[in-house]
Amino acid sequence: MTGGRILPQALRFLGRRKRVLRTLGSWSLLESLQTFVGGYSVAKSLDQGFLAGRPGTGLLWLALAVVAALAGGLATRGVFRGLAELVEPLRDALIRRVTSKALAEAMAGAARSADSAVVSRLTHQTEIARDSFAGLVLVARSFLFTTAGALAGLASLAPQLLLVVVPPLVLGLLLFTATLIPMAACQRDFLRADEALATQTGALAQGLRDVLACGATAQARDLTCALIENEARTARALARWAAARTLALAVAGQFPVVLLLAAAPWLLRQGVTAGTLAGALTYLMQALLPALHTLVQALGAAGTRLLVVLDRLTAGTYPDPLTSAAVADFVHPTDGRQAPAVELRTLTFAYRSDAQPVLRDLSLTIAPGEHLAVVGPSGIGKSTLTALIAGLLTPDQGQVRVHGEQARMSASGEPSRLRVLIPQQAYVFSGTLRDNLQYLCPGGASATAMRHSAEAVGAAPLIRRLGGYDAVADPAALSPGECQLIALARAHLSPARLILLDEATCHLDPAAEAQAEAAFAARPGTVIVVAHRISSAQRADRVLVLDGVHAALGTHEQMLDQSPLYRDLVGQWHAERL
Repeated sequence: MTGGRILPQALRFLGRRKRVLRTLGSWSLLESLQTFVGGYSVAKSLDQGFLAGRPGTGLLWLALAVVAALAGGLATRGVFRGLAELVEPLRDALIRRVTSKALAEAMAGAARSADSAVVSRLTHQTEIARDSFAGLVLVARSFLFTTAGALAGLASLAPQLLLVVVPPLVLGLLLFTATLIPMAACQRDFLRADEALATQTGALAQGLRDVLACGATAQARDLTCALIENEARTARALARWAAARTLALAVAGQFPVVLLLAAAPWLLRQGVTAGTLAGALTYLMQALLPALHTLVQALGAAGTRLLVVLDRLTAGTYPDPLTSAAVADFVHPTDGRQAPAVELRTLTFAYRSDAQPVLRDLSLTIAPGEHLAVVGPSGIGKSTLTALIAGLLTPDQGQVRVHGEQARMSASGEPSRLRVLIPQQAYVFSGTLRDNLQYLCPGGASATAMRHSAEAVGAAPLIRRLGGYDAVADPAALSPGECQLIALARAHLSPARLILLDEATCHLDPAAEAQAEAAFAARPGTVIVVAHRISSAQRADRVLVLDGVHAALGTHEQMLDQSPLYRDLVGQWHAERL
């Protein structure tokens, strides 16, 4: 549970600020005196004043209540001054923790597009924690001292009143306490379900083209509907616990009033006066019930929100990935004569420690010279897989080996000699086309080699139109498809023995895509293509199908026979062509 990790930290934080707590307690004790005097004055103003025929005495007792109320106002002012000394250090500590965590991860290369998340933590989330903590301290302190003042007043008026008021009050508080942990869990589940649904719908809006191209509309629909149903289920569970909380509030706050009225004849026979009964009602209606209602509302809303925010801030976690996929084990043996081009050994990766893995226990061997296509719905883990193979991400468990070496940014020699990854958004920098094409060639390249690569991937007409290899490339003036052609020619020209194309041809038409992929297939080395169209998979030696539950691997024909998802993708592709 989240509270099990945060509670010890909270106790240590409060333990280091005993002076501030003593100050708050002193001012709060003055507030409790106001509560005590309020009900006591009402009782005495009736018994010794108005009902006894002495209105002057009654007015004096009421004046005492007014003076106590003014003193309570001064106490409230002192409480707010002391509260700042408790709340501001909490915000400062959270900011230091978030900043230290972000800097450590950035230096370790572990930050994954987390800049906006860190800014949110440093601003919005720390303010939520600060305001929620301040509100809870005020409410909890007020309830404790108000209850103490009211109970002391009831005991001073007539001890029999405690027999009527205390049992339902204690029972209601116990019922409310019993709802806190399950309600916090339901609140956390609801927030996670809401975030997952928002993330999924946002990703669908951005990746709709990919979903349609892969024929994954059914899978996207089923996933979205499942997330909607999950959010509705968690909302219903949260509503049930909210109803239980309301029942607890009624038992603790309303039932003592009903019992007091019902027991009035017995109390009068016990010698309790009418003024004492009026004072008891004052304690219940003007002190206990409002304080209890405020406490329940604060703990049920601000308390849960504070728990969730503190969990994120202290854990330094990042938002959940788009979707989670558990990929089953599949091994393709190698011939043993040379190191595999790519070898995955029980690979597991998640974007944060408490999230479901995007890839789990995936084992795979890709032989040198093989052409592999990776297909599956958008967000299923295809790009994550290529980033792991390229060494841009580090697996949580297992190994990724490229040509016998660990896949990481610090691979021996020039990393571009081992592998090249071209993402969907191709990189072109301001400089000559020659410089752009030779960017991955540490020793340069001949004009003949550049022309061969440009012609092979279909970039030669673009280079001629731009003015030749010495023309300056302006990234802002190039279309996404033109940037992809330049990046493809650069990768083809590189000495890398492994090429990773992560939807690197998505902005090209089918004919241009086929020419580029054929060029890489004819080039010495291994090619892994995250397929944008099913036609890419048909040209591959083998196809890896990721469906979110299992991984299937085989030839195009084998996948048509073994994988229902792959058959759906192929059928959708043919239907769109028709």
